[in-house]
Formats: sequence, structure tokens, C-alpha cells
Amino acid sequence: MQPDVRGGSREVSLGLSHREEDGARLASLLWEFGPGWRAISSAMVGGGIGPAVWALNAQVVGGYSRMDPVDHLLELAPPGPGVGMLTAASVDHFTRAADGGVEVMATVGLRVPTWAAAPEGVPDPELAPMYLPGTINIVVAVPVAMSDAALVNAVMTVTEAKTQALLEVGFPGTGTASDAVCVAVPEHGPEELFGGPRSTWGARVARAVHTAVRQGAQQWANRDVLTT
Repeated sequence: MQPDVRGGSREVSLGLSHREEDGARLASLLWEFGPGWRAISSAMVGGGIGPAVWALNAQVVGGYSRMDPVDHLLELAPPGPGVGMLTAASVDHFTRAADGGVEVMATVGLRVPTWAAAPEGVPDPELAPMYLPGTINIVVAVPVAMSDAALVNAVMTVTEAKTQALLEVGFPGTGTASDAVCVAVPEHGPEELFGGPRSTWGARVARAVHTAVRQGAQQWANRDVLTT
């Protein structure tokens, strides 16, 4: 996978590449952290807490029907431990934000915004045609080590900031039912004990996630002017 866009800070680099698959030109984002990083994630590949030298956010076609998504991700991913996510949202229209050394990448699709606590047995309303994707994937890189508890707290902070951004743009929901998150930090160094929104690094995570998701949600709201 040869990136055609590159950037980032410290040892982190972000590459955007494209492939032809299922009759479509699909984008993938590969965030390479380098050695000595670990991540907490809800993703299918690399979920939980463990070492991670990369995070991959790969676009698939709408109506994706492969029954082996883990194998599919591993086909696309580089060697070594990492985190892999799939999305039908336009990865080309990813958003980035940074705050005080924290970097965030987000891909935002909002076909069916969903309230986390919904009545049992009541389906979410179809707010747009089925061919429009609906997933929010967020990858966060924090340049300081964190305890396991702080990593869990950081995921809470990411989710709260995401929801704040969606509500501010006017989407009626806390996210979508298929959202995924990854927070990556160095393995070594003095550990931060807190990742909440009023801790030093949690506040930076919250602001960067809020900015990236809000930009992505605004793009989605104006999707008629995008080529998706």
C-alpha cells in the first residue's frame, strides 16, 4: 500500500491510498505509529488493549456482503500488530484535527443517526436511502503513555465529544450503531492516570475529536455537493 498523502507528527504518519474492488475505486487510510505504541479499540482487528504499530480504516462498497471481514482487513493491512476498521463512508472525505499534540482522524457517515438508549424492539427510522453509508470511525493518537484505566476513560471522552459534535450540527442521535474507535499511545514513559474531558490530555482529545467529527458531520449534511 503506497500512500499518496502523508503527514503527522512525532513518529506518526498518515497515508491515503486507493484500490479497485467490487467495481469501485475505494480509499484506505493507514496510520503508522511506529514501534513502541499500544492502542485501545473496539475494531474487529486489534480490538481490546494491545500493541499497535498501525491503524487501518478501509472503505468498502455499500451493501458490503463478505462474511470474512477480519480476513479482508488482514489482506489490506501491513505486517505486525495493529487495528483494522471497515466503513462504507467515503474515506476520501476524511477529516483531521489536532490539539496540543493530540491528532485525530475521522470518517463520518450518518445515514441513520441512532440514540444509544432506544426502546426495545423499535427499529431506527430510515432517514435516507439504503445506498448512503452510516458509520463514524475515529482514530486518535496521543503522544503520552496512559494507564489502562485512562485509556478506557479516553474512549468515553471520544464518544462524548463525538456526540456533542453531532448534536451541534443537528443530527438526532448519539452516533450510529456501527461506530468504531481507536486511541493509540506510546507504550513507555510516565503514564497519565486520567483520560476524562477535564484532564490535561483528555481535554485535548475531546477538542480534537469534536472538531474532526463536527467537520465530517457538516460535510455529510452538505453531501449533495460531494462526489460520494
